[in-house]
Amino acid sequence: MAGPGSAKAVRQRGIAGLSGWIRPADMSTKIHPSAIVDRGAELAADVEIGPYCVIGPKVRLAEGVKLISHVSIAGNTSIGPRTVISPFAALGHPPQDLKYKGEDTRLIIGADNIIRENACVHVGTVTGRRETVIGNGCFLMNGAHIGHDCIVGDKIVFSTHAVLGGMAVVGSNVILGGLCAIHQFCRVGVGAFIGGGAPVVGDVIPFGMVDNHGRLHGLNVIGLKRRGVARETINELRAVYRELFHGEGYFEDRLAAVGWRHAGSPEVMTVIDFINAGEKRPLCVPRPE
Repeated sequence: MAGPGSAKAVRQRGIAGLSGWIRPADMSTKIHPSAIVDRGAELAADVEIGPYCVIGPKVRLAEGVKLISHVSIAGNTSIGPRTVISPFAALGHPPQDLKYKGEDTRLIIGADNIIRENACVHVGTVTGRRETVIGNGCFLMNGAHIGHDCIVGDKIVFSTHAVLGGMAVVGSNVILGGLCAIHQFCRVGVGAFIGGGAPVVGDVIPFGMVDNHGRLHGLNVIGLKRRGVARETINELRAVYRELFHGEGYFEDRLAAVGWRHAGSPEVMTVIDFINAGEKRPLCVPRPE
C-alpha cells in the first residue's frame, strides 16, 4: 500500500501524467506531468501549468493563465485571465501575521498581470480586510512582496524587491522603485513615483514623487505627461503643491483654501480628497527647508 508521501499517492491526490504534457477534460488546458494540481482546483480554458508547479484545492485560474514552472499557489486564490507567473513565485500562502490561525481568507489577482521570479503575495486576515487584492495589468518584478490585506490598483510596476507591508493601499499607475519599502497601513496615491530604496512611512499624495530617502520631492510630472494630462492641469497641480507644502500658515487652512479655489479641477480634488481621507499614517512631506 502506498504511503501518503509516495509518488503514487501524490498522483492519486492530484492530476498527473506519465509522459509529455497532459490535457484534462478541457483539451485546451495543458499540465506538465511533474506538476501537482489538486482535483479541487478550477482551471479555465487555455491554462498552462509548467513543470513542478503545485496548485491547491481552492485555487481558480482563469482563461489563458500561464505558470512557467515551479510556481506554488495555495489558499483561496483566484487569478485573472492571461496572467503569466514565473518560477518560484509563491501566491496565496498564509500571511506573515502571528494572529492568523488558518482562517479562510482570500487572494484576488486580476487580469493581464506579469509576476516574475520569487514574487510573494499572501492572503488576507480576519483582523484586516479578509482579502488581498491586485488589479489588472501590474508588473511584479523578481522578489516583489505584497503583504496581507493590501489593495493594489491597475498598471502598477513593482521594481525588483519592492515590498508592501500589510494593509497598504496603492493606487493605479504607480511606479515603485527597486528595494523601496512601504510601511504597513500606508497609502500611495494614483500616479505616484517612489524612488529606489526609499523607506516610505507616510501616505504619498496622488501624482507625488518620493526621493530615495523617503521624502516627498515634487510631482511625478513625467508620469502626468505620459498619461496625456494637459499642460494647464500640470501647472495647476504644481501651484497647488507649492501652496500646500511650501505656503505660509497652518496646513489645515491651506488645504481648505485650495479645496475651495480648485473645486472644479478633478486632478486637484483627487489630491485634496486623498489627504482628507487619511487615518492611519501621517502624510509624507518634503524635507524641512
